[in-house]
Amino acid sequence: MNAFYPKNGRVILHVDMNSFYASVEMAYDPSLKGKPLAIAGNPKERKGIIVTCSYEARSFGVKTTMPLWEAKKLCPDLIIMTPNFDRYRSASKGMFDILRQYSHLVEPVSIDEGYIDITDSQELGTPIEIASSIQAQIKSQLDLPCSIGIAPNKFLAKTASDMKKPMGITVLRKRDIPARLWPLPVIEMHGVGAKTAEKLKGIGVETCKDLAYANDIQLKSLLGINGLRLKEKANGEDKRPVDPDSIYDYKSVGNSTTLPRDTTNQNDLLSTIDKLCSKVSARLKQKDVVGTTVQIMIRDKFRKTITRSRKVENPVMNKEDLSHYARELFMKHWNGDPVRLLGVTVQDLLEKGEATEQLDIFSYEKEAKKEPLYDVLSQLQEKFGKDSITKGVKGKDKKPIHDKERDTSFNKDFLRE
Repeated sequence: MNAFYPKNGRVILHVDMNSFYASVEMAYDPSLKGKPLAIAGNPKERKGIIVTCSYEARSFGVKTTMPLWEAKKLCPDLIIMTPNFDRYRSASKGMFDILRQYSHLVEPVSIDEGYIDITDSQELGTPIEIASSIQAQIKSQLDLPCSIGIAPNKFLAKTASDMKKPMGITVLRKRDIPARLWPLPVIEMHGVGAKTAEKLKGIGVETCKDLAYANDIQLKSLLGINGLRLKEKANGEDKRPVDPDSIYDYKSVGNSTTLPRDTTNQNDLLSTIDKLCSKVSARLKQKDVVGTTVQIMIRDKFRKTITRSRKVENPVMNKEDLSHYARELFMKHWNGDPVRLLGVTVQDLLEKGEATEQLDIFSYEKEAKKEPLYDVLSQLQEKFGKDSITKGVKGKDKKPIHDKERDTSFNKDFLRE
Protein backbone atom coordinates (compact mmCIF):
# COMPACT_ATOMS: atom_id res chain seq x y z
CA MET A 1 0.00 0.00 0.00
CA ASN A 2 2.92 2.36 0.72
CA ALA A 3 3.78 2.29 -2.98
CA PHE A 4 0.54 4.18 -3.70
CA TYR A 5 1.05 6.81 -0.99
CA PRO A 6 4.22 8.96 -1.11
CA LYS A 7 6.24 9.17 2.11
CA ASN A 8 6.51 12.98 2.06
CA GLY A 9 3.77 13.96 -0.37
CA ARG A 10 -0.03 14.11 -0.51
CA VAL A 11 -2.73 12.24 -2.42
CA ILE A 12 -5.57 14.56 -3.35
CA LEU A 13 -8.81 13.88 -5.21
CA HIS A 14 -10.88 16.47 -7.05
CA VAL A 15 -14.51 15.37 -7.27
CA ASP A 16 -16.43 17.17 -10.00
CA MET A 17 -20.13 16.46 -10.48
CA ASN A 18 -21.12 16.02 -14.13
CA SER A 19 -23.78 18.42 -15.53
CA PHE A 20 -24.83 18.83 -11.92
CA TYR A 21 -28.12 20.75 -12.15
CA ALA A 22 -29.34 18.69 -15.08
CA SER A 23 -28.24 15.45 -13.42
CA VAL A 24 -30.10 16.35 -10.22
CA GLU A 25 -33.28 16.96 -12.22
CA MET A 26 -32.85 13.59 -13.94
CA ALA A 27 -32.36 11.86 -10.60
CA TYR A 28 -35.52 13.54 -9.31
CA ASP A 29 -37.50 12.67 -12.46
CA PRO A 30 -36.04 9.59 -14.21
CA SER A 31 -38.29 10.18 -17.25
CA LEU A 32 -35.85 12.97 -18.21
CA LYS A 33 -32.92 10.58 -18.54
CA GLY A 34 -31.53 10.20 -22.03
CA LYS A 35 -33.23 13.39 -23.23
CA PRO A 36 -31.71 16.76 -24.18
CA LEU A 37 -32.25 18.85 -21.03
CA ALA A 38 -31.12 22.36 -20.21
CA ILE A 39 -31.37 24.41 -17.04
CA ALA A 40 -31.87 28.08 -17.89
CA GLY A 41 -33.25 31.33 -16.53
CA ASN A 42 -36.68 32.73 -17.33
CA PRO A 43 -36.72 33.89 -20.98
CA LYS A 44 -39.57 36.31 -20.18
CA GLU A 45 -37.17 38.14 -17.88
CA ARG A 46 -34.36 37.91 -20.45
CA LYS A 47 -32.36 35.59 -18.24
CA GLY A 48 -32.60 32.91 -20.90
CA ILE A 49 -28.99 31.77 -20.64
CA ILE A 50 -28.09 28.08 -20.43
CA VAL A 51 -26.77 27.41 -16.92
CA THR A 52 -25.97 23.77 -17.60
CA CYS A 53 -27.23 21.04 -19.89
CA SER A 54 -27.22 17.27 -20.23
CA TYR A 55 -24.68 15.46 -22.37
CA GLU A 56 -27.51 14.60 -24.77
CA ALA A 57 -28.06 18.33 -25.30
CA ARG A 58 -24.33 18.91 -25.72
CA SER A 59 -24.28 16.46 -28.59
CA PHE A 60 -26.36 19.03 -30.53
CA GLY A 61 -23.84 21.77 -29.78
CA VAL A 62 -25.70 23.28 -26.82
CA LYS A 63 -23.26 24.87 -24.37
CA THR A 64 -23.24 26.60 -21.00
CA THR A 65 -23.82 30.41 -21.21
CA MET A 66 -25.42 30.02 -24.67
CA PRO A 67 -28.57 32.16 -25.17
CA LEU A 68 -31.72 30.08 -24.98
CA TRP A 69 -32.90 31.06 -28.46
CA GLU A 70 -29.65 29.81 -29.97
CA ALA A 71 -29.84 26.53 -28.04
CA LYS A 72 -33.41 25.93 -29.24
CA LYS A 73 -32.29 26.57 -32.79
CA LEU A 74 -29.61 23.87 -32.47
CA CYS A 75 -31.91 21.46 -30.63
CA PRO A 76 -35.64 22.06 -31.26
CA ASP A 77 -36.60 19.26 -28.84
CA LEU A 78 -34.57 20.75 -26.00
CA ILE A 79 -36.37 20.46 -22.64
CA ILE A 80 -36.02 23.70 -20.65
CA MET A 81 -36.28 23.81 -16.86
CA THR A 82 -35.72 26.73 -14.49
CA PRO A 83 -33.26 26.17 -11.61
CA ASN A 84 -34.43 24.58 -8.38
CA PHE A 85 -31.72 25.65 -5.96
CA ASP A 86 -33.21 23.98 -2.89
CA ARG A 87 -33.00 20.69 -4.75
CA TYR A 88 -29.40 21.35 -5.83
CA ARG A 89 -28.29 22.38 -2.36
CA SER A 90 -29.77 19.20 -0.89
CA ALA A 91 -27.92 17.06 -3.46
CA SER A 92 -24.70 18.99 -2.83
CA LYS A 93 -24.95 18.41 0.90
CA GLY A 94 -25.47 14.70 0.26
CA MET A 95 -22.39 14.59 -1.95
CA PHE A 96 -20.14 16.29 0.63
CA ASP A 97 -21.52 14.06 3.39
CA ILE A 98 -20.33 11.07 1.36
CA LEU A 99 -16.86 12.58 0.83
CA ARG A 100 -16.45 13.13 4.58
CA GLN A 101 -16.89 9.40 5.12
CA TYR A 102 -13.49 8.91 3.48
CA SER A 103 -11.51 11.75 5.07
CA HIS A 104 -12.01 14.71 7.39
CA LEU A 105 -9.96 16.84 4.97
CA VAL A 106 -12.71 17.87 2.55
CA GLU A 107 -12.72 21.33 0.96
CA PRO A 108 -15.84 22.44 -0.94
CA VAL A 109 -15.01 24.92 -3.70
CA SER A 110 -18.47 25.23 -5.24
CA ILE A 111 -21.88 23.61 -5.02
CA ASP A 112 -20.78 20.76 -7.32
CA GLU A 113 -17.06 20.23 -6.74
CA GLY A 114 -14.57 19.78 -3.95
CA TYR A 115 -11.17 18.44 -2.92
CA ILE A 116 -10.50 15.55 -0.56
CA ASP A 117 -7.08 14.71 0.88
CA ILE A 118 -6.89 10.92 1.30
CA THR A 119 -3.21 10.72 2.29
CA ASP A 120 -4.13 9.29 5.70
CA SER A 121 -6.89 7.02 4.39
CA GLN A 122 -4.64 4.14 3.36
CA GLU A 123 -6.70 1.61 5.32
CA LEU A 124 -9.54 2.22 2.83
CA GLY A 125 -7.52 1.05 -0.15
CA THR A 126 -5.46 2.45 -2.99
CA PRO A 127 -6.27 5.95 -4.35
CA ILE A 128 -7.99 4.42 -7.38
CA GLU A 129 -10.01 2.05 -5.16
CA ILE A 130 -11.09 4.96 -2.96
CA ALA A 131 -12.02 7.10 -5.99
CA SER A 132 -13.99 4.21 -7.47
CA SER A 133 -15.81 3.68 -4.18
CA ILE A 134 -16.69 7.38 -3.88
CA GLN A 135 -17.93 7.50 -7.47
CA ALA A 136 -20.03 4.35 -7.02
CA GLN A 137 -21.49 5.53 -3.71
CA ILE A 138 -22.51 8.92 -5.11
CA LYS A 139 -24.11 7.17 -8.07
CA SER A 140 -25.85 4.56 -5.90
CA GLN A 141 -27.13 6.86 -3.15
CA LEU A 142 -27.82 10.06 -5.09
CA ASP A 143 -28.10 8.72 -8.66
CA LEU A 144 -25.60 11.37 -9.75
CA PRO A 145 -22.52 10.98 -12.00
CA CYS A 146 -19.14 12.51 -11.18
CA SER A 147 -15.60 12.58 -12.48
CA ILE A 148 -12.60 12.31 -10.17
CA GLY A 149 -9.00 13.42 -10.62
CA ILE A 150 -6.20 11.83 -8.55
CA ALA A 151 -2.95 13.75 -8.13
CA PRO A 152 -0.28 14.92 -5.66
CA ASN A 153 -1.74 18.44 -5.48
CA LYS A 154 -4.94 20.42 -6.02
CA PHE A 155 -4.06 21.91 -9.40
CA LEU A 156 -3.18 18.58 -10.99
CA ALA A 157 -6.21 16.90 -9.38
CA LYS A 158 -8.56 19.49 -10.88
CA THR A 159 -6.84 19.20 -14.24
CA ALA A 160 -7.20 15.41 -14.12
CA SER A 161 -10.92 15.47 -13.27
CA ASP A 162 -11.58 17.38 -16.50
CA MET A 163 -9.82 14.82 -18.68
CA LYS A 164 -12.55 12.19 -18.72
CA LYS A 165 -16.24 13.08 -18.47
CA PRO A 166 -18.74 11.82 -17.55
CA MET A 167 -17.97 9.20 -14.88
CA GLY A 168 -14.22 9.25 -15.41
CA ILE A 169 -11.36 8.57 -13.00
CA THR A 170 -7.99 9.97 -14.06
CA VAL A 171 -4.57 9.80 -12.41
CA LEU A 172 -2.16 12.67 -13.16
CA ARG A 173 1.35 12.44 -11.73
CA LYS A 174 4.13 14.99 -12.05
CA ARG A 175 5.99 12.67 -14.39
CA ASP A 176 2.94 12.76 -16.71
CA ILE A 177 3.09 16.56 -17.14
CA PRO A 178 5.35 16.74 -20.24
CA ALA A 179 3.14 14.33 -22.17
CA ARG A 180 -0.33 15.27 -20.93
CA LEU A 181 -0.25 18.90 -19.81
CA TRP A 182 2.45 20.71 -21.75
CA PRO A 183 1.03 20.10 -25.27
CA LEU A 184 -2.27 21.83 -24.32
CA PRO A 185 -2.99 25.44 -25.35
CA VAL A 186 -2.36 27.67 -22.34
CA ILE A 187 -6.00 28.82 -22.30
CA GLU A 188 -7.02 25.26 -21.33
CA MET A 189 -5.05 25.52 -18.10
CA HIS A 190 -7.07 26.26 -14.97
CA GLY A 191 -6.50 29.85 -13.91
CA VAL A 192 -5.91 31.17 -17.43
CA GLY A 193 -8.78 33.09 -19.01
CA ALA A 194 -9.11 34.60 -22.48
CA LYS A 195 -7.57 37.94 -21.52
CA THR A 196 -4.63 36.33 -19.75
CA ALA A 197 -4.07 33.96 -22.67
CA GLU A 198 -4.02 36.94 -25.05
CA LYS A 199 -1.43 38.71 -22.91
CA LEU A 200 0.71 35.58 -22.74
CA LYS A 201 0.51 35.18 -26.50
CA GLY A 202 2.10 38.63 -26.77
CA ILE A 203 5.29 37.28 -25.20
CA GLY A 204 5.26 34.05 -27.20
CA VAL A 205 3.56 31.83 -24.60
CA GLU A 206 0.93 29.73 -26.39
CA THR A 207 1.19 26.27 -24.81
CA CYS A 208 1.50 25.07 -21.24
CA LYS A 209 5.07 24.05 -22.04
CA ASP A 210 5.84 27.60 -23.15
CA LEU A 211 4.49 28.82 -19.81
CA ALA A 212 6.52 26.25 -17.88
CA TYR A 213 9.72 27.62 -19.45
CA ALA A 214 8.72 31.30 -19.60
CA ASN A 215 10.98 34.06 -18.29
CA ASP A 216 10.18 34.99 -14.68
CA ILE A 217 10.86 38.69 -15.15
CA GLN A 218 8.62 38.88 -18.21
CA LEU A 219 5.81 37.01 -16.47
CA LYS A 220 5.93 39.17 -13.36
CA SER A 221 6.01 42.33 -15.44
CA LEU A 222 3.03 41.14 -17.47
CA LEU A 223 0.82 39.50 -14.82
CA GLY A 224 2.38 40.35 -11.47
CA ILE A 225 2.83 37.62 -8.87
CA ASN A 226 0.03 35.63 -10.53
CA GLY A 227 2.29 35.11 -13.54
CA LEU A 228 4.85 33.28 -11.40
CA ARG A 229 2.10 31.22 -9.77
CA LEU A 230 0.81 30.15 -13.17
CA LYS A 231 4.33 29.09 -14.17
CA GLU A 232 4.59 26.99 -11.01
CA LYS A 233 1.33 25.25 -11.87
CA ALA A 234 2.47 24.64 -15.45
CA ASN A 235 5.39 22.79 -13.86
CA GLY A 236 3.02 20.81 -11.66
CA GLU A 237 3.74 22.74 -8.46
CA ASP A 238 0.90 23.67 -6.10
CA LYS A 239 1.49 23.88 -2.34
CA ARG A 240 -2.07 24.79 -1.33
CA PRO A 241 -3.43 22.39 1.31
CA VAL A 242 -6.93 20.98 1.34
CA ASP A 243 -8.58 23.35 3.82
CA PRO A 244 -12.00 22.36 5.26
CA ASP A 245 -12.29 25.79 6.93
CA SER A 246 -12.12 27.68 3.63
CA ILE A 247 -15.93 27.73 3.50
CA TYR A 248 -15.76 30.45 6.15
CA ASP A 249 -13.54 32.69 4.01
CA TYR A 250 -15.20 35.51 2.09
CA LYS A 251 -13.46 37.95 -0.23
CA SER A 252 -16.58 39.82 -1.24
CA VAL A 253 -20.36 39.73 -0.95
CA GLY A 254 -22.53 40.95 -3.80
CA ASN A 255 -25.67 40.53 -5.84
CA SER A 256 -26.62 41.52 -9.35
CA THR A 257 -29.85 41.34 -11.30
CA THR A 258 -30.86 41.60 -14.94
CA LEU A 259 -33.71 44.07 -15.34
CA PRO A 260 -36.99 42.97 -17.00
CA ARG A 261 -36.25 45.46 -19.79
CA ASP A 262 -33.67 48.10 -20.67
CA THR A 263 -34.55 51.30 -18.86
CA THR A 264 -33.43 54.87 -18.30
CA ASN A 265 -35.98 55.48 -15.54
CA GLN A 266 -33.84 56.83 -12.72
CA ASN A 267 -36.34 56.04 -9.98
CA ASP A 268 -36.62 52.42 -11.10
CA LEU A 269 -32.83 52.07 -11.28
CA LEU A 270 -32.27 53.56 -7.83
CA SER A 271 -35.05 51.39 -6.43
CA THR A 272 -33.31 48.32 -7.86
CA ILE A 273 -30.05 49.41 -6.25
CA ASP A 274 -31.83 49.73 -2.90
CA LYS A 275 -33.22 46.20 -3.23
CA LEU A 276 -29.78 44.82 -4.07
CA CYS A 277 -28.28 46.67 -1.09
CA SER A 278 -30.92 45.16 1.17
CA LYS A 279 -29.98 41.64 0.04
CA VAL A 280 -26.24 42.29 0.33
CA SER A 281 -26.74 43.76 3.79
CA ALA A 282 -28.70 40.69 4.91
CA ARG A 283 -25.90 38.39 3.75
CA LEU A 284 -23.20 40.53 5.40
CA LYS A 285 -25.11 40.29 8.68
CA GLN A 286 -25.56 36.56 8.18
CA LYS A 287 -21.80 36.12 7.77
CA ASP A 288 -21.08 38.60 10.57
CA VAL A 289 -18.73 40.65 8.39
CA VAL A 290 -18.40 44.26 7.30
CA GLY A 291 -16.69 45.80 4.27
CA THR A 292 -14.60 48.84 3.52
CA THR A 293 -15.12 49.03 -0.25
CA VAL A 294 -18.44 49.43 -2.08
CA GLN A 295 -18.64 48.60 -5.79
CA ILE A 296 -21.37 49.23 -8.36
CA MET A 297 -21.70 47.37 -11.68
CA ILE A 298 -23.64 48.81 -14.62
CA ARG A 299 -24.26 46.95 -17.89
CA ASP A 300 -25.98 48.84 -20.69
CA LYS A 301 -28.14 47.59 -23.56
CA PHE A 302 -25.02 47.15 -25.70
CA ARG A 303 -23.68 44.73 -23.02
CA LYS A 304 -20.87 47.12 -22.16
CA THR A 305 -20.07 46.73 -18.48
CA ILE A 306 -18.41 49.17 -16.13
CA THR A 307 -17.53 48.64 -12.45
CA ARG A 308 -16.69 51.52 -10.13
CA SER A 309 -15.81 51.37 -6.45
CA ARG A 310 -14.82 53.56 -3.55
CA LYS A 311 -13.21 53.07 -0.17
CA VAL A 312 -15.30 54.13 2.82
CA GLU A 313 -13.99 55.49 6.09
CA ASN A 314 -16.22 53.42 8.33
CA PRO A 315 -16.85 49.70 7.61
CA VAL A 316 -20.36 49.18 6.23
CA MET A 317 -22.97 46.50 6.79
CA ASN A 318 -26.35 48.23 7.02
CA LYS A 319 -28.62 48.64 4.02
CA GLU A 320 -28.91 52.42 4.50
CA ASP A 321 -25.13 52.94 4.36
CA LEU A 322 -24.76 50.65 1.36
CA SER A 323 -27.57 52.40 -0.50
CA HIS A 324 -25.99 55.79 0.18
CA TYR A 325 -22.64 54.83 -1.35
CA ALA A 326 -24.09 52.67 -4.15
CA ARG A 327 -26.51 55.41 -5.24
CA GLU A 328 -23.70 57.95 -5.14
CA LEU A 329 -21.48 55.76 -7.33
CA PHE A 330 -24.31 55.06 -9.76
CA MET A 331 -25.27 58.72 -10.21
CA LYS A 332 -21.63 59.69 -10.71
CA HIS A 333 -20.83 57.06 -13.33
CA TRP A 334 -24.11 56.34 -15.17
CA ASN A 335 -23.98 58.02 -18.58
CA GLY A 336 -27.74 57.96 -19.13
CA ASP A 337 -27.80 54.99 -21.54
CA PRO A 338 -30.50 52.32 -21.05
CA VAL A 339 -29.41 49.91 -18.31
CA ARG A 340 -29.71 46.14 -18.68
CA LEU A 341 -28.09 44.89 -15.46
CA LEU A 342 -27.14 46.31 -12.07
CA GLY A 343 -24.93 44.89 -9.34
CA VAL A 344 -23.75 45.90 -5.88
CA THR A 345 -20.75 44.31 -4.14
CA VAL A 346 -19.00 44.92 -0.83
CA GLN A 347 -15.28 44.09 -0.79
CA ASP A 348 -12.33 44.07 1.61
CA LEU A 349 -14.30 42.21 4.26
CA LEU A 350 -13.49 42.11 7.96
CA GLU A 351 -14.90 40.14 10.85
CA LYS A 352 -17.38 42.46 12.50
CA GLY A 353 -15.69 42.08 15.88
CA GLU A 354 -12.32 43.06 14.42
CA ALA A 355 -13.52 46.15 12.56
CA THR A 356 -12.70 49.50 14.13
CA GLU A 357 -14.96 52.40 13.26
CA GLN A 358 -13.21 55.70 12.63
CA LEU A 359 -15.70 58.04 14.20
CA ASP A 360 -16.19 61.46 12.67
CA ILE A 361 -17.84 64.45 14.29
CA PHE A 362 -21.28 63.44 12.97
CA SER A 363 -21.23 59.83 14.14
CA TYR A 364 -19.56 60.50 17.50
CA GLU A 365 -22.68 61.69 19.28
CA LYS A 366 -24.73 58.72 18.01
CA GLU A 367 -22.08 56.23 19.09
CA ALA A 368 -21.56 57.92 22.46
CA LYS A 369 -25.19 57.20 23.36
CA LYS A 370 -24.48 53.48 22.89
CA GLU A 371 -21.52 53.51 25.29
CA PRO A 372 -23.46 52.20 28.34
CA LEU A 373 -24.65 49.25 26.23
CA TYR A 374 -21.09 48.57 25.06
CA ASP A 375 -19.91 48.56 28.68
CA VAL A 376 -22.50 45.94 29.63
CA LEU A 377 -21.65 43.79 26.60
CA SER A 378 -17.96 44.03 27.40
CA GLN A 379 -18.49 42.93 31.00
CA LEU A 380 -20.63 39.95 29.93
CA GLN A 381 -18.17 38.89 27.24
CA GLU A 382 -15.25 39.18 29.65
CA LYS A 383 -17.04 36.93 32.14
CA PHE A 384 -18.64 34.39 29.80
CA GLY A 385 -16.54 34.59 26.63
CA LYS A 386 -16.39 36.70 23.46
CA ASP A 387 -19.20 34.86 21.67
CA SER A 388 -21.51 34.58 24.67
CA ILE A 389 -23.48 37.68 23.66
CA THR A 390 -23.41 39.88 20.59
CA LYS A 391 -25.45 42.61 19.01
CA GLY A 392 -27.74 40.81 16.58
CA VAL A 393 -27.21 37.16 15.63
CA LYS A 394 -23.91 35.52 14.78
CA GLY A 395 -23.77 34.89 11.06
CA LYS A 396 -22.70 31.28 11.10
CA ASP A 397 -25.72 30.29 13.21
CA LYS A 398 -28.33 31.91 11.03
CA LYS A 399 -30.36 30.23 8.35
CA PRO A 400 -28.81 30.67 4.88
CA ILE A 401 -30.29 33.33 2.64
CA HIS A 402 -30.74 32.42 -1.01
CA ASP A 403 -31.63 34.92 -3.71
CA LYS A 404 -33.12 34.53 -7.14
CA GLU A 405 -30.71 37.22 -8.31
CA ARG A 406 -27.18 36.25 -9.12
CA ASP A 407 -24.81 36.08 -6.17
CA THR A 408 -21.65 37.71 -7.49
CA SER A 409 -19.38 35.93 -5.04
CA PHE A 410 -19.37 32.18 -4.50
CA ASN A 411 -22.03 31.60 -1.88
CA LYS A 412 -20.98 28.73 0.40
CA ASP A 413 -23.91 29.32 2.74
CA PHE A 414 -25.55 26.08 1.53
CA LEU A 415 -22.75 24.17 3.25
CA ARG A 416 -23.47 25.63 6.67
CA GLU A 417 -26.93 24.75 7.88
